[in-house]
Amino acid sequence: MQNLNCGRWIVWGGFALTLLLAPLIFYKGASLSLLCQMGAFIILALSYNMLLGQGGMLSFGHAVYSGLGAFCAIHVLNLAAAGSVTIPVSLIPLVGGFAGMFFGALFGYVTTKKSGTTFAMITLGIVELVFACSLMFPNFFGGEGGISTDRVIDEPFFGISYGPQIQVYYLIAFWLFVCTVAMFAFTQTPLGRIINAVRDNPERAEFIGYDPQWVRYLTLMLSAFFAGISGGLTAINFEIVSAENVSALRSGSILLFAVIGGTGFFFGPMIGAVIGVFLTVMLSSFTSAWQLYFGVLFVLIVMYAPGGIAGLMMQIPGLIRNGKIKHVLPQLALGLFAAMLMTTGFVMMVEMLYHLTLHAADDSSMQLFGFVVDIAQAYGWVVAIAMIVVGLAGWIGMRKRVRLVWNDVDPVSPAREKQVQV
Repeated sequence: MQNLNCGRWIVWGGFALTLLLAPLIFYKGASLSLLCQMGAFIILALSYNMLLGQGGMLSFGHAVYSGLGAFCAIHVLNLAAAGSVTIPVSLIPLVGGFAGMFFGALFGYVTTKKSGTTFAMITLGIVELVFACSLMFPNFFGGEGGISTDRVIDEPFFGISYGPQIQVYYLIAFWLFVCTVAMFAFTQTPLGRIINAVRDNPERAEFIGYDPQWVRYLTLMLSAFFAGISGGLTAINFEIVSAENVSALRSGSILLFAVIGGTGFFFGPMIGAVIGVFLTVMLSSFTSAWQLYFGVLFVLIVMYAPGGIAGLMMQIPGLIRNGKIKHVLPQLALGLFAAMLMTTGFVMMVEMLYHLTLHAADDSSMQLFGFVVDIAQAYGWVVAIAMIVVGLAGWIGMRKRVRLVWNDVDPVSPAREKQVQV
């Protein structure tokens, strides 16, 4: 127990230290903005995993709670700027949190009466309903332009005005740490344990005296609370909230982030949110095909790593502990090389096809991996196809060898994957 507690102190201390030191490494304006988005999305992804990973509730409308929380938070922020209410900017995320909990109590009473596919379909209907209302009630939602604000509403307090992006980052980092600790603490509570039982066997949970619908309802309200905090932080960061914040597209993004990271582990959605935001924000500035790459990554994770990236990471200690790492590393290195070769050829092919469709009429030449490629010539296409074929052949050959060695290690069992880890 002492070793476990010591390990947890190290993990949480390292997490806090990472949040404190991250701006010292990524100190430019664009990097700080990216870190702020990652922080808000990590909270949202963790809150979503309270439903999917811990409760087995597949929701297609989780952005409703973060989006409505963001709208309420930005309205209160505007009232504070006008002097109608007195509230510091630091507590605005709590406004979003309580607003998210309110709407979670309102919508959750209906959605949690059912489970499984029916629950998922109802949440999809809810998100479409709210998105439609965003254009019907412009006084609250601001119409197509949304609601804007200014987060600098008062005189600086000890030099803190939340004008500089670095101050906004540390506000988001503070709430990220607090919310992460709170959501992990939830997993250790009786409600957090019983929602796992409801996920695995609702009939048995009901037999021992728990109402599955009530357990799901309480969990959804708490999840909506943290989603609302994420929405409040988003409102402060961007100083604008629009209909996109309550859209099915935002809800789908959170689902993808959580699954890519791994819903069976507490830290899985954190990894997924970091990767997802990076691909969405950074990759979209370099290529028009970023959604294609993101979709391919999601399909590969679902097909070949259902435990997500966190599931793969949790198998590495088993390899080291059983002494198998030295046997799997050579095959794994060759397999990764073949996969990277195939991926490079695939990216070349996709980028050339996009350029052929969108820009070939202007100029047939394009920059690709630091080289100038003329898509009107055959050599670029031949190289791309050759890399795909060679990489695919090498991956097929190496995959069998890696699997043989990998299966010798005790993998993370499905039951273990469902437990919350930190």
